[in-house]
Amino acid sequence: MTTATAGGGVLDFEVFVAERADALLRFAYVLTGDSALAEDAVQDALTTACARWGRVSRADDPEAYVKRMVVNAHISWWRRFRRREAPAAEPTRVAQPVPDGAAARADAEAVWELCKTLPDRQRAAVVLRFYEDLSYAEIAALLQCAEATARSHVHRALAVLKETLSREGADDA
Repeated sequence: MTTATAGGGVLDFEVFVAERADALLRFAYVLTGDSALAEDAVQDALTTACARWGRVSRADDPEAYVKRMVVNAHISWWRRFRRREAPAAEPTRVAQPVPDGAAARADAEAVWELCKTLPDRQRAAVVLRFYEDLSYAEIAALLQCAEATARSHVHRALAVLKETLSREGADDA
């Protein structure tokens, strides 16, 4: 992490927020599964972090400290929410089966297995583009290549993945 420092080696809060806000929002979204809840959790965490920035900035990893604050803010929210009573209009007589998420996990695992078959630079480019949501210029800087090469890595990787998936779909039919 390349964060500017203010006098005495203390991280500047505004610079920290400018550099890490998007990453914190992505983290909170993965945690909460809802963009509004993610924004609320990050706002609560940053409000608390601002008030305690002297202590937070002296931590070994200020970003990890703030991420823990995001987790705590979300836990506090769902604890408050679960305590509320919400009467139902009509009682449900037949319980509907709730998906356990096994299919989604299996799909995610299958996609990751496909990604592992890609060459290292293509896999890195795809992860940076679609998981970290980086621009092609940022990917190029990280992979130390031209922006056009970064685009090419992503394009070729997606073509291979698409071909593999269409082949597997034809095999299943």
